[in-house]
Amino acid sequence: MDPKALLDRFLGPDAAAGAGNLADRARGALGGSTGAMLGGAAAGGLLALLLGSKKVRRMAGGAIGYGGAAALGALAYRAWQGWQQGTPPAAAPAAAGPPALPPPAFAATAPEFQLALIRAMAGAAMADGHVDAAERATIFAQVDRLGLDAEAKGFIFELLQRPPSFDEIAAGAATQEQAAELYLAARLAIDPDHPAERAWLEALAHRLRLPSGLVAQLDEQAAAALGQ
Repeated sequence: MDPKALLDRFLGPDAAAGAGNLADRARGALGGSTGAMLGGAAAGGLLALLLGSKKVRRMAGGAIGYGGAAALGALAYRAWQGWQQGTPPAAAPAAAGPPALPPPAFAATAPEFQLALIRAMAGAAMADGHVDAAERATIFAQVDRLGLDAEAKGFIFELLQRPPSFDEIAAGAATQEQAAELYLAARLAIDPDHPAERAWLEALAHRLRLPSGLVAQLDEQAAAALGQ
């Protein structure tokens, strides 16, 4: 399994080479509404499979889609800078266009941490419990057609069967910088206006031991990246 490729596939087609062709193949392989759904999911990244039709994010068309894994680090670094400098979150520089490469502390290069980012996004996407047994079966069938290797598919299937706990997500952070990036990844995959999801996000921030000021900066960067 290539964790970097899987993370990029999770985030969207601009980050994952060939994902645009994947959508075309999916439409040809599947008919009716299922084919259309899979095509849309491929166009928006694997995360769209978990988010479902209720909230398809605009990640692929924004800062995240431009840079994939590097964009997560760049946005987390912007938030970190704002927090360190005491800049009010609303005055922090917003994400616009392809992000600059983040410094090493925010560059998700370790395979273990790349998988940790996927766990954070998957856990957040399923935080409200909207993925029921029927939807999970549909997602299994769709993921099975995405051309992933057996190890990558097994990793995704395991996440769907048993969403990661807060402790499992937090265990992926060896530094406060990585904790900030994990929170940001989760925030990008969640609707903070939904009470259950907001509570989940707050619990994750507490488990990651993130200062409230840094959380506010991360929320602002995520909202800007998603056009909220």
